[in-house]
Amino acid sequence: MFDLDRFIEDCRAAVRSDQTHKAAREVVERAVFDPAGVIAGIGEPRRAEVQKLYHASDLTILNVVWGPYMTIRPHNHLMWAVIGIYTGRENNVFWRRIPEAPGGGIEAAGAKSLGERDVEPLGRDIIHTVTNPLPRLTGAIHVYGGDFFATPRSEWDAETLREAPFDVQTTMRLFEEANAAYEARVPAA
Repeated sequence: MFDLDRFIEDCRAAVRSDQTHKAAREVVERAVFDPAGVIAGIGEPRRAEVQKLYHASDLTILNVVWGPYMTIRPHNHLMWAVIGIYTGRENNVFWRRIPEAPGGGIEAAGAKSLGERDVEPLGRDIIHTVTNPLPRLTGAIHVYGGDFFATPRSEWDAETLREAPFDVQTTMRLFEEANAAYEARVPAA
């Protein structure tokens, strides 16, 4: 079974031994190889949320649960990340900056769909959009090589693709809106 304390310590050791994402990726791969174990260890996803599992200046570990059909606009992290899916699916659209574009414009550069047991590293400069294409919750362990909460980041308007400072309140509101929609569709137990 997934042991959260052991997972955190393994991630901390990985960051100490390798400042890139490579060692952390191996830790996440081992964890999500057993999706049922992760669910037993941290609980079945019940609502869309960003759950802080560990937070320090050099490492942040989150349990991110995406609501059904939920999409987060293009954004960056300005640090490496490793994403491991333990239930559901996460579709990523990757973007690249357009040199000399007004407003820090971007264009689509690729895509990747991640399902249960999949692990994907994201480099420091990656810009991506995340969508849960399923009618159910998707759960993922996100490991970041830095302080996810203190690092100023950017997001891009979904319509104009112009850059702006990342707005945490707007993003958290998207999670709450996803929860309201999910709760309206799911019969009470």
